Amino acid sequence: MLERTIQSYIERTSRGFPALLVTGPRQVGKTWLLQEIKGTGRKYVSLDDMQARNLARTDPRLFIETYTPPLIIDEVQYAPELFPAIKLYIDSRRKDGLFWLTGSQKYPLMKGIQESLAGRIAIIDLLGFSYKESSGHAHESKPFWPSMSLVKQNAALRKMDIHGLYKIIWQGSFPRLVANKRTDRETFYREYLQTYIERDVKDDIGTNSALRFYDFIRAAAARTGNLLNYASLANDTEINVKTARIWLEALERSGIVKLVEPYSANINTRIVKTPKLYFLDTGLCAYLTKWDSPASLMNGAMNGAILETWVLTEILKSFWHNGKEEAVYFYRDSNQKEIDFILEKNMTLYPVEVKKTAMPAERDIRHFSVLEKQGKKRGTGAVICLYPAYMPITANTISVPAWGI
Repeated sequence: MLERTIQSYIERTSRGFPALLVTGPRQVGKTWLLQEIKGTGRKYVSLDDMQARNLARTDPRLFIETYTPPLIIDEVQYAPELFPAIKLYIDSRRKDGLFWLTGSQKYPLMKGIQESLAGRIAIIDLLGFSYKESSGHAHESKPFWPSMSLVKQNAALRKMDIHGLYKIIWQGSFPRLVANKRTDRETFYREYLQTYIERDVKDDIGTNSALRFYDFIRAAAARTGNLLNYASLANDTEINVKTARIWLEALERSGIVKLVEPYSANINTRIVKTPKLYFLDTGLCAYLTKWDSPASLMNGAMNGAILETWVLTEILKSFWHNGKEEAVYFYRDSNQKEIDFILEKNMTLYPVEVKKTAMPAERDIRHFSVLEKQGKKRGTGAVICLYPAYMPITANTISVPAWGI
């Protein structure tokens, strides 16, 4: 199995907290990862087991006595009743590394965690494989910040072309597809969606709405990389706007999509206030939108939006899998000035543009100057594209190969 960047961070974090929660979408490798590094003496129980789930919900203290820590509890979202009992156990032992939890519904879990385990638990986000992980270079992954120092790393940059890149984008990043080439992609995604709808969102969508919800996910996938429009989503799926909001929140809670907020320093009132919608796995997005090959995706109407989506997920993985928080925004105003992404750190803004081109030029960064009016320092900018090397474009902007994030 391929190494994950986040492994060392989990091990360090467990030495400093009584509990940790690894959260992320289904099938991104949460359980495998914890079992791989658990060592000896740590038990494992999954709340997919109905008997264990029933005990956890009806008698949490007996559950913990039965499965004595140190313990991995898989799919803990099925028994939020456990959190007060976990708190009592932690407070009576005052020892780190007692509970490793996994869950695929982060936001509902946070309520129980905030009420019972605040200060006692570390929250760790996991997505599918990053490109560096899937290519066997997990140890090279660092949080992505545009920097002129990247230009010196060209010698170590792995070679890639547009066909290879879109094959990765089309395949997706779920470990089963990346690590086992015999897994049939279409079968995997079909079964993934069926399990997700039947087990994770049934309460949100109602028992009779499965087919309509599937159509809703497809409509959302077709809009990846675009401004969120609830009315349009509702109209295409023949539901009302209120339902569209509830269903999109379900997708966000379970790590299927992410909303990227527009950047504003409260200076320019003409800035668009609507967030942009992104899928967190491009393979799932491509499957839902019926692109049947990497070539059709590369040459189709979604080629730019899916590349931008993939770049965002790689940026997020570079932060999350190193245990770091990200601050990613986009910029768009009524004058049609746009910047795909803005990264923020230490009161400094780093503009990022994504282009399906092998010839990045100054025209690609013509809107970066709007950041000079935002009251913060402008850091090095980047054009993430298909040019096969890190290269200066201007004195404070570089070209970055999409596979070099």
